[in-house]
This record gives sequence, C-alpha cells and structure tokens, in this order.
Amino acid sequence: MINLLTNVVQDSVAVMEAPAAVVAEVPAEVTAAVADAASAGATALFTANNIWMMLATALVFIMHLGFAGVEAGFGQSKNTVNILFKNTITPIIGLITYLICGFNLMYPGDFGIIDGVLGFAGFGLDAGDGASIDYAGGGYTYWTDFLFQGMFAATAATIVSGAIAERVKLSSYMIFTVLYVGIVYPILGSWKWGAGFLDAAGFYDFAGSTLVHSVGGWGALAGIIVIGPRLGKYVDGKVIDKPGTSVPLAVIGVFLLWLGWFGFNGGSVLSADPDLVSFVLVTTCMAACTGGLFGFLTAFVVFKRMDLGMVLNGILAGLVGITAGADVISVNNSLIVGAVAGIIVVLSAITLDKFKLDDVVGAVSVHLSCGIWGTLAVGIFGGDDYSFMTQLYGVAMYAIAAFPIAFILFFVLKKTIGVRVSEQHETEGLDTHEHGIRGYTIVYDE
Repeated sequence: MINLLTNVVQDSVAVMEAPAAVVAEVPAEVTAAVADAASAGATALFTANNIWMMLATALVFIMHLGFAGVEAGFGQSKNTVNILFKNTITPIIGLITYLICGFNLMYPGDFGIIDGVLGFAGFGLDAGDGASIDYAGGGYTYWTDFLFQGMFAATAATIVSGAIAERVKLSSYMIFTVLYVGIVYPILGSWKWGAGFLDAAGFYDFAGSTLVHSVGGWGALAGIIVIGPRLGKYVDGKVIDKPGTSVPLAVIGVFLLWLGWFGFNGGSVLSADPDLVSFVLVTTCMAACTGGLFGFLTAFVVFKRMDLGMVLNGILAGLVGITAGADVISVNNSLIVGAVAGIIVVLSAITLDKFKLDDVVGAVSVHLSCGIWGTLAVGIFGGDDYSFMTQLYGVAMYAIAAFPIAFILFFVLKKTIGVRVSEQHETEGLDTHEHGIRGYTIVYDE
C-alpha cells in the first residue's frame, strides 16, 4: 500500500514537472485530478508513517515495564518496592526534563554556543508547523518526534538504575537522573543525531548502541564505582550470590524488552518504509537469538551449568549489539554481531566481579560492553561507507565525556547529601525503611 502511494506521488510529481509544452496539451481537469491524487497520496503516506512512529513509541514505552521486571526479578525481595519506585519515577523524570530542555539541547538546529558541540533551541516545546506534512520530510509530526526521542532519553537513566540497585539513596538517584537525562544525555546525543561534530566526521549509530546504551552504561559504571558493592557481595575473595526475587519476573521482563526493541530499532527508520523496517526487525531479532544462544554456551563452558541469567542477558546483549547497525549490517552478519555480544556479556560480568564492581542486573556488561562492540561492528560489517577508525573515534569521544561527567555527579552527591543508604537499611531492606511497605506480603485472616 505504501509503495503504491509512493508511486502515485512520484508519477504525479513527474507530470507536474513535465515541460510546459507537454503540460499545455493536458486538459485542466486532468491536471487538477493529478494534483489532487498527489496531495492525497502524500497525506496518506504521511499518516501511515506517523502511525508506525507512534506505535514504535508505544513499544519503546513498554520497555520501561521490561526494565522494571528484569531489575525487580534479579533484585532481592526486600528491595522490590524500592526498585519498582525507581523504575516508575525514571520515565516520569525523563520525559519532563526532556520537554523542559532536553529535546532542544539534542536537536538545537544551530550550534550557536560551541560549534558542533553545544547548542540550545530554547525551553519547552514549540511545534510551529510541526504538525503538518512539511515537518521531517512528511515522516511524522513534531509531537511524535518529541515523544519517540523522549522515550530513548528515559531509557538511558533506567540503565543506571539497575546497576546501582539495592543500596543507592532515592534522593541522590533522582537528582542524578534529572541532570544526566535532562542535560548530559541530550548534549552528547546532539553530537550525532543533532548533526553535531561526530555526525560531520561520519560516525554512525543508527538507533543508539553508543548514544543511548553506552552513555547509560558509562553512567552505570561510574555509579557502581562511587557507591561501592552491596554488603556481603565480596567476601574473602569470593563472589557471594544474592538470589533474586523472581526468575519468572526477570524472564517476562526480558521478553518485554525484546518486544519493545522492535519499536526501538524499527522506529529508528523514522518512516514506515516496508522494506527497511522489515529488514531492521529481522536483523534485530536474529542478533537477539544468537546473543542468547552464545550467552548460554559461554556460561556453560565457564560455569559448567545451564545459566538462565546469562541466556537472558545474552538476548539483551545481542539486541544492544545490533542497535548501532541494524539497518546496514546484513542478516547473516547480524548473527555474528549477536553471537559475539553473547560471549562478551559473560566475560564482562566475570571481569567486573574480579574488580569487585557490583552490578545487580549486569547493566554495564549488557549496555556498555556490548554497546561499544555493536558500534565498532558497524565499521567491520557495515560496508565501505563506514570506517572502523571513525567508529572507534566516536566511542572514544563518548567515553571521554560520559564517564567523567557521571563520575563527578555521583562523587559530588556522595560528598554532599550522600549516595548510599545506611547499613541497617541495606541489611533489613529498603522497602520497609524507605517506603513503609513490602513488595511481597502474605496476610492470613485469623
């Protein structure tokens, strides 16, 4: 249907751009009919594109439920309400701050403050003619653009939430989220998606292996370094497992994230182009499959057991890995990208534990380690139009910016209001002390 509409529009434009002598031979009624058909075709195409973008936005929104399920499932039952509170407040904070200033920092239009690095289009939203077909080449409206991009912004903060769970102060986490999502993430995002200096350099990141996942991952790494591991996590050189609340909930969360990724990557086509959208969905799905498979195989070799947790994180690793090049990496090569990501996520988790870096859900291994891999994979498998060195340059620029900024934010919070709850609260659980209720309560009538 969309291809037919596109052909109608193109044929109509061809008629209207024909030499004057030819057009003069066409009756006025026919010319008017062609013009009407072109207008109707363009409007229908615009509507179809916008509907797909809104659906993709809804799918990305569902990912927040997936993150909540994964984090609550892998976390301890005594901290369930605290975890769910953070995962509920995060998209709220993310969207409000993105509306106030984030959207216009990420897409400034003009880098008037620092060329290619920092620009600002003003506070709040101003659609102008953004609700019309003239916006974004007829792909979608200004409002759809804002909401779709806002969901990405909130995702970056959710990555941090999972890594530092079970010991971080809510007040400190919320302040960090406001600053990181409202200011830091959009400025860094503007370097590529806002037509900044990395975009000019040829750096490529289709849907955010680096811009979303690695930026969130650098924040998570800074957080777990400054805050420190949970009490009793590392004892006498041994890693002490802290059983999660609900494995079924974690599995549900991962499948919700997999579902949401169809909108995350598929929506990043920024139109309803049937060929490209379907191609992106296939590469996305297949990378998830090999990520899960090789996460399982690697864990089996290393741990000598069929580790469900590594299968789940392997799926997410494959999804993160393919996100940078889902539109330019072939289906066959997407299998390789996912497989390597599945191996990396296991080895990364082991490495973090060796350095006593306590990541509750494996967020750093999934989002940072595999985000870097996926971005570099574009330079390996993307074809002649993409340079490995340019991709490496982009990864380095984000590392140099995101990690120090996040570290400074956490460090300042630590030295001022504190970033960690008391030992008593951590030992007895954050639910009772911070929220006054427990996530799992069984009450029997007497």
